[in-house]
Amino acid sequence: MDALLGAAGLRDIGSHFPPGESRFKDISSLKLLSEVGKMIAESNYMVVNADMVIIAEAPFLSPFIETMKENIASTLLLPGSTLSVKATTTEGVGPCGRGEAIASQAVVLLRVCS
Repeated sequence: MDALLGAAGLRDIGSHFPPGESRFKDISSLKLLSEVGKMIAESNYMVVNADMVIIAEAPFLSPFIETMKENIASTLLLPGSTLSVKATTTEGVGPCGRGEAIASQAVVLLRVCS
């Protein structure tokens, strides 16, 4: 969501969905993603593609990757071919490698709608 918002120049997720507001407590991330998708469309952009990676030693995410991709695609009303979701490890290096953290990175390309 931050990559989508950032690519559109719409600030970060915390500015739209402040973590201290009770109405966002325990809210589905797909609900928030749907709202972000609407913000992108209302700003006259469309997603060309998105590449996402989850960095974690555990849990083993391979069995869930396709479902994550399908959920993101259906929530944003995009063909799955525009999205890449993958997982990697840091081979035991750093906080992610020691199992102390999970990180993610995403790159999004938007196009201005005409």
